[in-house]
Amino acid sequence: MKQAVLLDADTLPNTNWSALDNRYHLSSYGTTPAELVVARLANAEIAISNKVQLTAEMLQQLPMLRLICVAATGINNVDLNAAKNLGITVCNVRDYATHAVSQHAIALLLALTNQIVNNTQAISAGEWSQSPIFCLLKHPIRQLHGLTMTVVGFGSLGQATAKLAEAFGMQICVAERPHAEFVREGRVAFTEALAKADVLSLHCPAVGGDFMLGAREFNLLKPSALLVNTARGALVDPSALIDALRSGRLAGAALDVLLVEPPSPTDLILSTNLPNLLLSPHVAWASADAMQNLVNQVIENIHAYSNKQAIRIC
Repeated sequence: MKQAVLLDADTLPNTNWSALDNRYHLSSYGTTPAELVVARLANAEIAISNKVQLTAEMLQQLPMLRLICVAATGINNVDLNAAKNLGITVCNVRDYATHAVSQHAIALLLALTNQIVNNTQAISAGEWSQSPIFCLLKHPIRQLHGLTMTVVGFGSLGQATAKLAEAFGMQICVAERPHAEFVREGRVAFTEALAKADVLSLHCPAVGGDFMLGAREFNLLKPSALLVNTARGALVDPSALIDALRSGRLAGAALDVLLVEPPSPTDLILSTNLPNLLLSPHVAWASADAMQNLVNQVIENIHAYSNKQAIRIC
C-alpha cells in the first residue's frame, strides 16, 4: 500500500478524503514543524503540504518520495529545482476557490462602503439609542453603482470579482501589469488604471522583491478610493498604506492577507486601530465548498500520477 502523508491537516478542517482509494494509506498531522518533516515523510511516496516548507535539504533525505501535492495554488513552499533534480513530481491545485474569493472580495468592499463595522460598533456604544431621529447617520454610506473598479490580475479570480461588481452597476477597468512594455487589448496602463479607480481590487501574485503598491502608487489614487486585497500581503507596503489611510490619501482599505502570516501582535497593520481599515484572517479561500474542491483536486492529482497521467504539474 502506498504511503501518503498530509503535513498540515489543520489548514483543511472537516474535509472528506474518502475518495482516496484503498491503494493508499493516508497519515495526517495537524501541523508539522520543520524539524519533523523528514521523519514524518521517511516512508512516504506522496507528501501533501499546504504551507509546510519542503527544502532541498529535506528532499535529499527522502529517497522514497515521488510525488508532492501542494494543497494550494502557490508553490513557493517547495524547492522546485531540487524536486526536479531528484525526479519528484510536484502538482498543485487551481481555481478551486473562485467563487469563495470573489464573494469575500465583494463582502469586504460592502463592509467598507456600507460601514458595517463602524455602525455595529456605534450601536454597541449606545449611539443609535441616543439618536434624536429614527436612524443614525454618523457613518456615510457609499453607493457602488456607477463607481469604477480597477482590477489588477484578471485571471479567474479577477474575472469572477469583476462580474459580481458589474452586478452592482460598477464599471470595470482592467489594469495592465506594472512596468509592462506594451498595453494589451482590453487593458489600461497600470498608472492610468490606478488613477481611474474608485475601488482597487488585487488578484495577482507577488513577483519579485518590490511592493506593487507603495507611496508613489497611493499618490496616484483618488483620495476617495478604496483598496481591497485578497491576493498577497507582499503586494502592499504596510507603512505606505497606513500613511495613506491616516493622511486621507486613501479613503479605506480591506485586507484578507498580510506580509507575514500568522502576524505578530505587533505587526504594523494588525496593531493599527483605524476606522477605515478592515481585516480578515486570510479566509477568502476558505469556504467549506472551496476546501472540499481543493481536497478533491489533490486526490485527483494522486490518482492521475499513480495512473502515469500526472496532471496540474508545476
